[in-house]
Amino acid sequence: MRQLVMNRVFPLVFALAVILTSCGDKTSEKDKYINELMGKMTLREKLGQMNLPMWDSTTMTDSFLMSRAKDGSIGGLWNFNGDADAKHIQTIITGNSRLGIPILFGADVNHGHRTVFPIGLAMSCSWDMEAIEKAARISATEAAADGICWTYSPTVDICHDPRWGRIAEAAGEDPYLGARVAEAMVHGYQGNLRDSTEIMSCVKHFAFYGAPDGGRDYNTVEIGRNRMYNEYLEPYKAAIEAGAGTVMTSYNTVDGIPSTGNRWVLTELLRKELGFKGMVVSDANAISCMVTHGIGELKESSVLAIKAGTDMDMNSLGYIGTLEESIKEGKVSIKEIDNACRRILSVKYDLGILKDPFKYLRVTEEDKEARRAAHLSFEREMAAKSMVLLKNEGGLLPLEKKGTIAVIGPLADSWPTGEGTWTSGHRFNQNKIATLYQGLEEELGDKVNLLYARGCSLYDDEVISRHVGEDQFRDNRSDEEMLREAVSVARRADVVIAALGENNHMSGEGACRSDLNLPASQRRLLETLLSTGKDVVMLNYSGRPTVLTWENAHVPAILQVWFGGSEEAKAVSDILFGEVNPSGRLSVSFPYNGGQIPYYYNHLRTGDPFEKDWETEFQMMLSNYFDTPNDPLYPFGYGLSYTTFQYGEVSIDDPVLRKGGEVTVAVKITNTGDRDGDETPQLYIHDLMASVARPMMELKGFQKIHLKAGESVTARFSITEETLSFYDSSLKKVSEPGDFDIMIGPDCAHVQSVRLTLKD
Repeated sequence: MRQLVMNRVFPLVFALAVILTSCGDKTSEKDKYINELMGKMTLREKLGQMNLPMWDSTTMTDSFLMSRAKDGSIGGLWNFNGDADAKHIQTIITGNSRLGIPILFGADVNHGHRTVFPIGLAMSCSWDMEAIEKAARISATEAAADGICWTYSPTVDICHDPRWGRIAEAAGEDPYLGARVAEAMVHGYQGNLRDSTEIMSCVKHFAFYGAPDGGRDYNTVEIGRNRMYNEYLEPYKAAIEAGAGTVMTSYNTVDGIPSTGNRWVLTELLRKELGFKGMVVSDANAISCMVTHGIGELKESSVLAIKAGTDMDMNSLGYIGTLEESIKEGKVSIKEIDNACRRILSVKYDLGILKDPFKYLRVTEEDKEARRAAHLSFEREMAAKSMVLLKNEGGLLPLEKKGTIAVIGPLADSWPTGEGTWTSGHRFNQNKIATLYQGLEEELGDKVNLLYARGCSLYDDEVISRHVGEDQFRDNRSDEEMLREAVSVARRADVVIAALGENNHMSGEGACRSDLNLPASQRRLLETLLSTGKDVVMLNYSGRPTVLTWENAHVPAILQVWFGGSEEAKAVSDILFGEVNPSGRLSVSFPYNGGQIPYYYNHLRTGDPFEKDWETEFQMMLSNYFDTPNDPLYPFGYGLSYTTFQYGEVSIDDPVLRKGGEVTVAVKITNTGDRDGDETPQLYIHDLMASVARPMMELKGFQKIHLKAGESVTARFSITEETLSFYDSSLKKVSEPGDFDIMIGPDCAHVQSVRLTLKD
């Protein structure tokens, strides 16, 4: 019997040992490779890997690159947008460096490369994670074909203040939706990092960059740690758990210390608590910006950054220029340098370029353009999914393809808005992205008599106009002349399409606005167009929520276009003329009044809340304004369709949830209109009593459902203990027994609720 057992068990044990040994070998192969490489490296070469200068085609000549290769003082190039021969550069670096270590080519591929997708805020309004992942996949494919193997994306900063220009890059105000977008984009960029179409993602900006005082870029961030964890942390965490290989620091301070030199942020929180194992890169010049913060000169700031956990210095030249001396002075250890260098080499190993420096450098120009052509039809779909129909009084939309239509406004034909902000492939898209008028003209052909007038300048103020680049498209006529022309054109038309709002220089990095109302010149134009008695459809172009209270009261139809990418104009046409039924839903609230900012739907209850109708039941001595309502103009999750959806009663299969268990809430949704359409039921919760104050409501689930006309579907959501959890006052993730309101609706302002009790 013993021999029988041995005969059967020993082969299994042996096979298991072989498998475990094989797995161990596979794991150790990377460590062995990097250990062997680092064993050959000098201190200067290690510091060189930690140096990431900006690509500059005017100064980085072959001789310049050759000199940097020979002394091992370069680890990568950022801002590389495919405007040079990456294969030629990599050949110089690997052929002239002692150890032949390749460099990283990094770029801000935030919303596309050769094919430009809608800005991040716009894509989040699609609430379509499969589409967002596919957009990131296409972006990675195109960037990789130009030699870019590393993208500084996704931007996952939660923002409650739309004055901040960089709200355009991220996914809005909600941590749950932001987390789903973050993981979708990481998966889209990286895949499994097995082939030459998958690139490394870089999560930014760590941490809490979306909460600057006054909505001003690079400004101070001061929020309590409980808010950090409950309102801002989740998207970072989701991106890291999705496998993001790198993280970028932020410019702001946290607890008074710049993030790039903040050990609590980068080591205690990022590495120890969130379990991040990858490489941390500073934002551009962030180490030298610490000098501006008043933390110390470049030498001292570089010491703080390396000790905090910043592995790679983007553009400051602090590491390569000062750390050798700091090591001699005992302020930095060789171990700290080795740890940083190892993580950088690990990224290069995972990308496959340590063994094959030319992995991303073999695609022909013909192949690149062929790929791009195949991607444009999907971009058109993505752009349409991202646009949000805000108002459609009397069913003015969709329009018919007949008669005479006037396209009027400073954004109608003088400004190609589709490019948006932060497109790495700018040079590939110059003069290739159609203006609205050009796109409509191509789509409508001779079916419609299409008229055009500019109507006004973007801004009355010449200083602001210059700041936002209007000089490039300036009309030498006065606003009075342009306005007269616009009135004449409008009176000849059956309907007017007014293209108004921001150009793509009015949002994004460094483009913050204190006043989010429509500029005076544009408001004057809009008022004049309405006075003609013609039906007016307003297209609102912007990279942020803007204040549209007057427009909502007076304009019959409003479509939020954002900045929609390469095929923006055609996507607008698809929605205006009913080829596509709009399905976008807001990922951020639109304020009723700029004085409400910062505004966000998932705010805490407060001690004396005002929860009545502002116009009829206003009361003093409550948490409200006496001159404007607390509510937004357009709530989070909101968006109209060309069809209608009816929600039945929300049901729950068990009103009691025990820890470790699961309950299901459900609602029947019926398309009661005569067109097929997409609906997005949203699940919210409210914790009625907890150890710390909790929000009035929090998004915890959503679905994107396609319903044919007359069709009904039951949407079901599972709720577990994790759904109800939060960070308590000691920053521990807990789920506390008690009562919860579980809410489902088409947006956060129109929900039905059932009561659920969590028990031990």
